[in-house]
Amino acid sequence: MQWGSASEFFAMGGYGVYVWTSYVVTALCLLWEVLALWRRRAAARAEHRAMLLGGSDETAA
Repeated sequence: MQWGSASEFFAMGGYGVYVWTSYVVTALCLLWEVLALWRRRAAARAEHRAMLLGGSDETAA
């Protein structure tokens, strides 16, 4: 496909709303996954740090 202008490119032959919406939804899902992983990592690190500093003796059993 070839487009004559940027507006034709973004319109995508009338399917632009569906195409660009799917890109936005996918980008939001990827961003959400990265943020969720970041939060889980931070929580795991905090739990590990608390275990090391707090003297929790879960490994001694």
